Parts: sequence; C-alpha cells; structure tokens
Amino acid sequence: MEISYGALAGLIAAVALIILVLFTIPVLVRAEKATKEAEKTIKTVDKSIQLFAKDVDGLLDQTNDLLDKTNVLLADVNSKMKTLDPVVQAAADLGESVSDVNASSRKMAERVSQVHFKRNGVVASALASMFARRKRRKGED
Repeated sequence: MEISYGALAGLIAAVALIILVLFTIPVLVRAEKATKEAEKTIKTVDKSIQLFAKDVDGLLDQTNDLLDKTNVLLADVNSKMKTLDPVVQAAADLGESVSDVNASSRKMAERVSQVHFKRNGVVASALASMFARRKRRKGED
C-alpha cells in the first residue's frame, strides 16, 4: 500500500489538528472556570452595591433630618440673638459711660495734683469749693 503525497499531507494536518485540540481543551476548561469565578464575583459585587445603595439612602435620610433640625436650631438661635442685641448694646453703652467717668476722674485728679499753692488755706479753699459744687450737682440730679 502506497500513500500519496497528498494523503500524507492530509494525515499530517489531521494529526496536527488533533494535537491542537488536545492542547486547547485544558485552556478552554480553565477559561470556563475563570468565567464562572468572574460571574460569581460580579454577583457578589452587585449584592454589595445594592446593600451600599440602601445604606447610602438611609444615611441621606438621616442627613436630611439632621439638616432640618439644624435649620430649626439656627432659626431659634437667630431669634434669641435678636432679643439679646439690645442687652449687648446697653452693656456697650455702659462700658463707654464708665470709660468717660474714668477719664473725667483722671482729669480731675490731674488738675488737683497740678495745683501748687504756697498756702494750705488756698488749696483747702479750692478743694472745698470743688466738693461743694459736686454736692450741689448731685442734689439737682
């Protein structure tokens, strides 16, 4: 039995094809396993995303409630600040008045200390006159 060159080439091609198929089968099996694992991973990720979305929705609801309460609190604080504004202004005015009284007292003390009379009677007379004027002013108020 003699084999022609064409038949020998066909036989070699058939054997090469069988060898190629035998080597690609394990690769295909591994690819199938990898595909199944990827599918499982995608399902797990999908479930995680759904849980995450629910958690985010709950967090957003709580955040909205907190913002509403904060707005109410801020409105309350603003109304109380409006009530306190006159008190703060009165305290500022009182501080200014006290500063004016202190400045006047300093000026008077400087005037009294600058008076250099040689006679004690003149100094005593000037001080008595000044205190008398103060008493009269207090009586008028």
